[in-house]
Amino acid sequence: MSTSRTVDRAFETALYDTADHALDTAASLLAADPGADAELARRGEEFVATAWRRGWQPADLVRIVRRELDDAHLRLVARLIRAQAPHDRPRGPRWAAQLDAVPEAAAPPRADRFSHATAVLELYRLLLRLPTLEPLESGGTEGPGQAGRRTPREARPESRALARIRALLAKAEATGYPEEAEALSAKAQELMARHSVDEALLSDHAPAPDTPGACRIGIEAPYEQAKAVLLDAVADANHCRAVWNEALGFSTVVGFEADLEAVELLHTSLLVQAEAAMTKAEAAQRAGGRKRTKTFRQSFLAAYAHRAGTRLRAAAEAATAEAAGAGGVDLLPVLASREAAVTDRLEHMFPETTTTRLRGAGDAAGWTEGTRAADDAEVGRRRPLR
Repeated sequence: MSTSRTVDRAFETALYDTADHALDTAASLLAADPGADAELARRGEEFVATAWRRGWQPADLVRIVRRELDDAHLRLVARLIRAQAPHDRPRGPRWAAQLDAVPEAAAPPRADRFSHATAVLELYRLLLRLPTLEPLESGGTEGPGQAGRRTPREARPESRALARIRALLAKAEATGYPEEAEALSAKAQELMARHSVDEALLSDHAPAPDTPGACRIGIEAPYEQAKAVLLDAVADANHCRAVWNEALGFSTVVGFEADLEAVELLHTSLLVQAEAAMTKAEAAQRAGGRKRTKTFRQSFLAAYAHRAGTRLRAAAEAATAEAAGAGGVDLLPVLASREAAVTDRLEHMFPETTTTRLRGAGDAAGWTEGTRAADDAEVGRRRPLR
């Protein structure tokens, strides 16, 4: 029997039948034919390329495999992504950064051929059933009028403002003093707002203005709903819009590139700060005899998201007003135009969306502590750092 025929028979048996006995039969076929290994790997690369055509990106694929399967499958998909990359078309710096972040395929523990074949087929079952996602690349492939369109990250290296923002947020996450974290986060949000204004003015005067882009940010369990609300608040404060896909565990954020970078940075930092503060508050609650950990945490994160969103918007508005006043420029037409462009892109990607009510936030102590923690990580205007 040819190696190709072995793989075909295994796929016919296992990939379209979810029964365990079908998987065992197919794995036995593959285990008995070492010559089929190369063809099996080649088919895996084809599954990865198909995922890209369906709108998935490297980070999305790693996230879904980590969420649905285990470490053996994660090693397999990482190897496939890296093997397929040289055969793929250029896709820009954000894609390249995701490829760089794919986990290194470390040497797996020894497994017999049957166990290995089983893991491969389980992974391929998942890849085969991936739904089509909204494409993040504007207009797909380059078309008329798009040639030469400037994209900020391709046109120049990371700005000094973003480097400073990264440094400030790293310090805010590391400090054990709430007031210091508050001041550092406040300064970071001010810089984000000013950087956004600078990018808006630069694009407005460019011969080929920027257009909105999009990225996906993972929303990890547990307490996904509260974390999605926090991301929505961060996106809104930074001129972006977020749509949560609960079933697949991510939010899609739409906005201009500099604003998307700001959202990714600030959301990650605030989540780190929130989880650290929640752990500390929970320990104090336990010391007082409370044991309702789940409801406390859900309420804590919900309150944190609500309060942080209020502070973020106030800080962004104040910094934008100050930048406009200092530059003597009427920013309203420029910002309104960009907001309309973001809304248009969002509605094109997601013509139908629904709202959802935040659940499980009925713990009064958790809400109080979450609000207090958000105040400690406040991103409103504060005195300059010394």
